[in-house]
Formats: sequence, structure tokens, C-alpha cells
Amino acid sequence: MVRLMESEGYRIAFLQEEGKVVAVAGYRILNNLHMGKHLYINDLVTSDDERSRGHGKRLIKWLRTQARSAGCGFIDLDSGTHRVRAHKFYYEQDFAIASFHFSEELGD
Repeated sequence: MVRLMESEGYRIAFLQEEGKVVAVAGYRILNNLHMGKHLYINDLVTSDDERSRGHGKRLIKWLRTQARSAGCGFIDLDSGTHRVRAHKFYYEQDFAIASFHFSEELGD
């Protein structure tokens, strides 16, 4: 799946400590009419035993630098409504809820 996503522009960044990957970010540089050029964070994950140690904050800071270097005007992401702890983190990183994301599962 990752190789397919990479062929569609998906990129992965990670933080490693003492030879162990502790946090990963998957992202894409996209364009749309609403935001123009922007960096979309598909995935932002920290190992359970490494949470609250600043890894996510470091990745967000790095992603901001990447976005600016690429000429992006925005960074955006989606987060499940049940992920209350993640939402608290995003607020602390100066993100705001800008919209609702709607989806429909297509059957056969």
C-alpha cells in the first residue's frame, strides 16, 4: 500500500532514537481550489510508549518547514471525531477546526 501511495506523491518522514523509530508522518503536497498549494498530513503516529515526549511536535515543526519550502500556504489534516487526545495536541500546535470531512462507503 505504501509503495502505491508513494507513486501518488505520498512521502514519509520519521524520527529515530537509539535505532528505534519513535514517530512517523506521512504527507503529500497537493493543490485544490479551496487552499491552493498545501501540505496534507495523511498520517501522524507516535509509538504508544513514546507519546508526550515531543516527537509529534518535532514532526509538525519539520512539516511546516517542508510546506514553506514547497511554497504551500496551508497545512491540513483530518482526525477522527473520537480522537480527543489527538485534537488537544493539534490545538496546542495552533491548528484549528476548519471544516467537517464527510465520507460515504461505496458498496459493490
